[in-house]
Amino acid sequence: MTNKDLNFQKGFTFSKHVPEEISNFDRVFDIFKDLLTHTSGDIDEAFEWLDMLDKEYDIFNEEYTLQDFEEDLKKRGYIKEQEPEDGNSGQGKGKNILTPKLEAALREYALDQIFGKLKKNGIGNHRTTKTGIGDERDGENRSFQYGDDLSAVNMTESLKNAQINNGISDLHLTEDDLIVEETKHKAQMSTVLMIDISHSMILYGEDRITPAKKVAMALVELIKRKYPKDSIDIIVFGNEAWPIKIKDLPYLKVGPYHTNTVAGLELAMDILRRKRNTNKQIFMITDGKPSCIQLPTGEFYTNSYGLDEMIVNQCLNRAAQARKLKIPITTFMIAQDPYLRQFVEAFTAQNKGKAFLTGLSGLGQMIFEDYEKNRIKRI
Repeated sequence: MTNKDLNFQKGFTFSKHVPEEISNFDRVFDIFKDLLTHTSGDIDEAFEWLDMLDKEYDIFNEEYTLQDFEEDLKKRGYIKEQEPEDGNSGQGKGKNILTPKLEAALREYALDQIFGKLKKNGIGNHRTTKTGIGDERDGENRSFQYGDDLSAVNMTESLKNAQINNGISDLHLTEDDLIVEETKHKAQMSTVLMIDISHSMILYGEDRITPAKKVAMALVELIKRKYPKDSIDIIVFGNEAWPIKIKDLPYLKVGPYHTNTVAGLELAMDILRRKRNTNKQIFMITDGKPSCIQLPTGEFYTNSYGLDEMIVNQCLNRAAQARKLKIPITTFMIAQDPYLRQFVEAFTAQNKGKAFLTGLSGLGQMIFEDYEKNRIKRI
């Protein structure tokens, strides 16, 4: 493998490729972050997996051991020992726990894995095709009008006008000389990401919750970096639905739950109702059919066999309700069953949203592309 540089006079010049040196810590750290996501933030289990991988792939050596790696994690502030009095089990020394620095590193790692390395480019927001008061230059100029913000005046073009209109010897600037550069109005997007944590997300020998967690962490990190004026809320739904904090994402696990899609949609709409901006959307990641609703009595009605008409009708009603609130729902169905496809099509038609029946490998890219497409629209 060689590096090559283009010389416009002599053509290509070749030089010997010098591989980039990577430290022992960084080499192991990427593997460790992947294992932490799979173990839902359980550091001890991640270390056990790392030890097993070392026996097969020789990850460590005499110069750099597993114990050295653990000490480096502590020195760099990625993990810390939790005191026994905090109520966590531990014998001898305290149990290792993640620090906020490592939680942030997991989100960054997920972003790099799924969306590629994105360059920081300052504040970004949702562009619209409408011009108006904003802070993003459009490139189009017009004459100054009463009420225009003086910060939008293009001084270079205005001084040029003054020279043309008044001459260099008698240069003075009048209101008629002023040129204003148009700006784009920037829209903001409020997104709720719904994640199914029902038991089926780990059934049949397929781990579906880990890719869903990675996508959620990557999407959060993308928005924080590229669109800091946007908001994203994460909710999970099983028998019931509840919001989780961004810092809780690495620890997310499935439970012995059915799939109460209705509860998830109701909570998502309730969150978005409180948002002041007009651009709102729901992303829903699920692998199965809705199989649970809560009755007015507070009891749960469940049916895991086929599509229950009462449960389906309530889902369709919530989809129509979201449409009236101008909240589009994009469903990412991690399944290909024909009868589920029929349900998703009916659900999407009620909401006039979108649906993707996808596997796990392309989930992140699809969500990223759909988020980007929705950014440019005034919903």
